[in-house]
Amino acid sequence: MTNKIRNFCIIAHIDHGKSTLADRLIEQTGTLEKRQMQEQMLDGMDLERERGITIKLTPVRMEYKSKSLNEKFILNLIDTPGHVDFAYEVSRSLAAVEGAVLLVDATQGIQAQTMANLTFALEAGLTIVAVVNKIDLPAADVAGTRRDIAKLTGIPEEEVLLVSAKTGAGVPELLESIVKRVPPPSGSEEKPLRSLVFDSFFDAYKGVVTYIRVVDGRIKKNQEILFAGENVRGESLELGILNPKESSRDELCAGEIGYVATGLRDVAQARVGDTIIHFKDRDEKGNLVLPGYTVPQPKVFAGIYPHSGEDFRFLRDALAKYRLNDASLQYEQETSTALGQGFRCGFLGLLHLSIVQERLKREYNIEVTITVPSVAYRVKLRNGETQVIRTPTEFPDPSALESTEEQWVLVEIISRALDIGGILPLISAHAGVHRNTEYLSAERVLITAEMPLREVVIDLHDALKSASAGYASLSYDMLNWRPTDLIKLSILVAEETVEPLSMIVPREQAQREGRRIVAKLKEAIPRHLFAVAIQAAIGGKVIARETIPAMRKDVTGYLYGGDVTRKKKLLEKQKKGKKKMAKVGSVDIPPEAYLAALGKSE
Repeated sequence: MTNKIRNFCIIAHIDHGKSTLADRLIEQTGTLEKRQMQEQMLDGMDLERERGITIKLTPVRMEYKSKSLNEKFILNLIDTPGHVDFAYEVSRSLAAVEGAVLLVDATQGIQAQTMANLTFALEAGLTIVAVVNKIDLPAADVAGTRRDIAKLTGIPEEEVLLVSAKTGAGVPELLESIVKRVPPPSGSEEKPLRSLVFDSFFDAYKGVVTYIRVVDGRIKKNQEILFAGENVRGESLELGILNPKESSRDELCAGEIGYVATGLRDVAQARVGDTIIHFKDRDEKGNLVLPGYTVPQPKVFAGIYPHSGEDFRFLRDALAKYRLNDASLQYEQETSTALGQGFRCGFLGLLHLSIVQERLKREYNIEVTITVPSVAYRVKLRNGETQVIRTPTEFPDPSALESTEEQWVLVEIISRALDIGGILPLISAHAGVHRNTEYLSAERVLITAEMPLREVVIDLHDALKSASAGYASLSYDMLNWRPTDLIKLSILVAEETVEPLSMIVPREQAQREGRRIVAKLKEAIPRHLFAVAIQAAIGGKVIARETIPAMRKDVTGYLYGGDVTRKKKLLEKQKKGKKKMAKVGSVDIPPEAYLAALGKSE
């Protein structure tokens, strides 16, 4: 049966038409009737539809009869995200398939994430089917894009397919190429069961539900199974395929992709990348475990706290279930004097952080406060000890500090040649060092630079889009640690340090960042009955200050005349009351203030 199966995924840069092409493939194969179709069929979350991006990998099984071969095939497609923050979803998809459809927008050409995803696919040993999309648009450079793809992949130019995912043109030819070019799975149904868990989620009725690729053997309903890596025993209470909704089956065989409902209630027991085997083969598990995945390293760190302390346990349970569906999120419990109990979380980027916050709100009905994000730094103490710190609270006392270092990355920017004049100054403004400019064609360039990680993950992407009218794209790889002069910037409100607003910044940027934050907080914190001072300080030295004026009640409004000294006495009494209140009063900092420090709005 395996020789009639084709497993593949679609990889591309963001907004190059992956989800639309998946819709056409589902239509052409008759997997769903037209009345059941909707745009972005495989983007199941409202958030994906609203933002127009794919966040989660999504598998679907299609049945296709090849006209040229006159045979029926099973096509297992995995739709993948395109944004760099969700590259881990792509890597998990690549490990479950034998082929990849490389999709490139004819109006935008090859982008940075196109090259990054292609590299991942080639390293995984996948067969590449190259496709030029959006050939129906007036601005499409079909011939130039086709030529660039052939040069990049080494595929003959005439074998680079032309499609329009919107109209469906060229999709039948693509289906024929997939069944002819993508090799069938190499597994055997006669061998012991080995299944790779490439995704999972929690269902209130079924427990942990895993998406699996059966590498060898077969798995049947109501069998005892073992998560070999975690050594956790379970049962295949339900299993089946996705087309695209769950459709139960009695068994899944080698080469197939499907789901298994395990009934497990502890979400930590079903780890993405684990291997499912038969419980009877537990003594041989050492020989059956699949390589799994490399755990991604977070690049941005921020605290997540519930608005109410009573919601802490709900947030803890929500994060545990969420991580089952997004293995790239890492978190550990921490306590803040200002915000109470919460979690220090690691993200792959600011978009990833934003998506996590929004999904917690929508899927688990939990409102959270996000502290100022930061990256990891390395510090060397005078006693010779070296530490990696991720939060301002971990920053050592300056007297014990010998040196500080930050991570640098190699940035690759692909844009139009006419945008060079705007991009090169941008690299310098973000503390970067330009290394090389390579012309991919007469109109497109590849700019290579080295930059601090903090500059890349915080705001470089938005600035780059502004400098290139939206045409530029970037990807980056980690380089090494380099010395830099870092300090802790503390924020004080009413002379009290607000630790969640503190941050680690280079010394030369401290003044600018301090002024930015106090100005934002002045707008976000409501007025009180007494004046509130907002300060940014390095150690005991204040470097920026704003004051929120006190609310003023008209205490003389009821007077109807008489000696002016009566008004002065009332105003003096009010003034003394405000001074007393400033000493004993407290300032309530709303969650919007923390978002303001991030430079965002609700």
